[in-house]
Formats: sequence, structure tokens, C-alpha cells
Amino acid sequence: MALVLFLEKRKMPQQIKGIFQATMAGSNEIWIPAMVLAEVGYLTERKRISASVADVLKLVSTNQNFHFQELSADIVSLAFQIPDIPELHDRLIAATAHWLKTPLITNDLRIQNSAAVQSIWA
Repeated sequence: MALVLFLEKRKMPQQIKGIFQATMAGSNEIWIPAMVLAEVGYLTERKRISASVADVLKLVSTNQNFHFQELSADIVSLAFQIPDIPELHDRLIAATAHWLKTPLITNDLRIQNSAAVQSIWA
């Protein structure tokens, strides 16, 4: 959701906005799980968001500090070791962050409460 809020220039916590601004300025990197790209496409088709797959692709192609993380067999396997996140897509996103050893920017309370991944949302 954080990526969508950023792309749509919607309100988000100042800390999260600062992370995206720092990434745009080159101070840090953000990895976008492949499943996030799929969810953006799905939500765009359903007309639930205006951000699109093309918007995400443009962001990544025009800023070297945003990267995609493909869905690998290791990440899928890891996802099935996260029993405290019931939804498969969320598990895959959390597993990607865990595999990358990086915090996940998310407002999803189930992911925030998971023992498997560190999250940021304030």
C-alpha cells in the first residue's frame, strides 16, 4: 500500500514519506517484491487504485534506487514457513522482505504483527 500511496501522491505517515523521498534522493534503496507489482495490476483492473503497473515500471526504470525482487523458489518456500500471515500474497511479500533481510514498509496489521518480518509504518 505504501508504494501506491507514494505513486498516487496520497497522504501517508511522515516517516514513510521520508523513506520514499530519501530513496528518490539516492540515500537508500527500496526493493519491490514481484507480488507487489502483481497486486498493483490486479487493483488497477478492479479500479480500486489509479496507480498502474506502468507507473511502477516507470518509477523503477527512472530511479536506480528502486529495484524489483523476483519471486524465486527460495522465497516461495520461505513463505510457507510464515504461519502467522494467513493470506498467500501477503506471505509472499513478507517472505521477500525476510529473504532480503530488510524491513517491509506496510500498513497491514497482520504483517506488522508477524514474527517473521520487521515492518515499518508510523
